[in-house]
Amino acid sequence: MNDSFLDRIIKGDTSAVARAISKVEDSGAHASELMKQIFSRTGRALVVGITGSPGAGKSSLVDKLAAFYRKQGERVGIIAVDPSSPFSGGAILGDRIRMQTLALDKGVFIRSMATRGNLGGLARASVEAVAILDAAGYDKIIVETVGVGQDEIEIAKTADVCVVVLVPGMGDDVQTLKAGIMEIGDVLVINKADREGVLRTEKELQALLTLSARTDEWQTPIVKTVAIENKGIAELAGAIEQSREFQKQTPASTDRRKAVARWRILDLLREQLVAETLGVDGASNKLERLASEVATKQRDPYSAVEELMKARSQDSEVRSQKES
Repeated sequence: MNDSFLDRIIKGDTSAVARAISKVEDSGAHASELMKQIFSRTGRALVVGITGSPGAGKSSLVDKLAAFYRKQGERVGIIAVDPSSPFSGGAILGDRIRMQTLALDKGVFIRSMATRGNLGGLARASVEAVAILDAAGYDKIIVETVGVGQDEIEIAKTADVCVVVLVPGMGDDVQTLKAGIMEIGDVLVINKADREGVLRTEKELQALLTLSARTDEWQTPIVKTVAIENKGIAELAGAIEQSREFQKQTPASTDRRKAVARWRILDLLREQLVAETLGVDGASNKLERLASEVATKQRDPYSAVEELMKARSQDSEVRSQKES
């Protein structure tokens, strides 16, 4: 990798940052080498994950929160994770349409990333994009995800503070979120708090909080906002900062960082193993044949995997013999 390219990233050159994110998103050549150089320069930014059900107003909240940080003189990076286009695989919601004012601000970097089904998928590309923005000197990095699914939970693991956004009248959604909301929510937000039913939603969330105490003993705050009217944004920023300060002072934060590190290692290991397995000559044709056999019950999926792994092992042995 060109040292001047890395220097440009560290200096915050937006074109270099955008190019670096494209490299890791597309798993381009030298992407791994780039991230090895980037990693040691990370850890300074506050990474905020914003997640919640579709229609909860996450984009408006991100817009106003980023504007709040800019007024404090801080540089802000935004990763907006969008559903993929079924045709191009690209992000289709268009962050710059939703955040026109911020897009004109040179102190804000906005990037849409698609939830494509490539190796490593959403979690890998987004986490690496966050690392690049961190190394580029952005003070606050906001990751907005499409909903509360497995990918979003994985991204939330890498955020310093995870904000879960709900709106009044979502009782069923609150019940659906019950399993994961306590695990990932450092701050709970009831957006569109000018709507009817806000008190009921607040009571439901308070009930969930009393039923499930966190291992780190953090008292998860509930913040009410009306993002489009810029109400409650300062309170939200304050709650995010309190969560970050609490984590710095508790031993559990070390365990959290270790768990995240373990997850990242395993995630990259899975990606590399799958890539190597499917990179063996004839692997694609073999996969199609095995899929047909499993679909017609001629073979079980477990032995199919064993055959693919055996082919990978044999290919590795052949390569080792050639190199020696």
